[in-house]
Amino acid sequence: MQWFGRRESDNVEDDRGSGGGGGRFALGGGIVSIIALAIYYFTGVDTSQLLNQVATNSQPQTEQRVTDPNAPEDKQKQFVRVVLADTEDIWTKLFRDIGKTYEKPRLKLFTDATVSGCGNASSASGPFYCPADAKVYIDLSFYDELQNRFGAAGDFAQAYVIAHEVGHHVQNLLGISAKMDEARNRLSETAYNKLSVKLELQADFYAGVWAHYEHSLKNVLDPGDIEEALNAANAIGDDRLQKQATGHVEPDSFTHGTSAQRMYWFKKGYETGDVSQGDTFGNGDLE
Repeated sequence: MQWFGRRESDNVEDDRGSGGGGGRFALGGGIVSIIALAIYYFTGVDTSQLLNQVATNSQPQTEQRVTDPNAPEDKQKQFVRVVLADTEDIWTKLFRDIGKTYEKPRLKLFTDATVSGCGNASSASGPFYCPADAKVYIDLSFYDELQNRFGAAGDFAQAYVIAHEVGHHVQNLLGISAKMDEARNRLSETAYNKLSVKLELQADFYAGVWAHYEHSLKNVLDPGDIEEALNAANAIGDDRLQKQATGHVEPDSFTHGTSAQRMYWFKKGYETGDVSQGDTFGNGDLE
């Protein structure tokens, strides 16, 4: 992806090295897009209550990773700001095309732990979007995890992660997140998980739509970029992660979709560039 030297968004907050909550190990909270990769993704079990109890009982850490936000070598922050700027440009246009106004989200960089409008979270939560404060949260160490643990290398794999979270912001602006909150109160866990999969696949679709316009309007994609994004989508499919972690797959516990589903919807968004073709729900589940 050709990103160096291009416009950077001003909507990035850098909270790295601040300790995010007095150095306590904060976890969970709210609607997140990649929830507790090390636990929730691998087992399908919601351990938020247990983990919050651990967080409450834990002692303050004596050491924390410290990042100088002003360091000249901090290229990752520049990259994030460029990608966010591109999402701003493209979604502003797409919302204008349908007679709506795009409200830009903010993106918060943190280290280890943070406090969001949806509650406490840690780096173990992975990148997530909080509809309560309309912010995307990322601990940049996730990109090392994405490359080294999940084998999804490349700058466009990283861009896909941001675009996916911004896709959740789009859902929030369109009222889909509010409908999901309502559904949570009336559905069983299994039924809600099925809706959650559809929500995540739609965010993948929106990420693909963004990639379409990165190519057709911005002309900044390099050969192999789309393959990097598809590889990332494949690497974090529920079926693949559960198989790697436990040796078996439990479809009823899926919350994000299979590898094949995630690749399909990203690719559909990229190939069509048509927001109206991203109805992953399709059967009135959120009506």
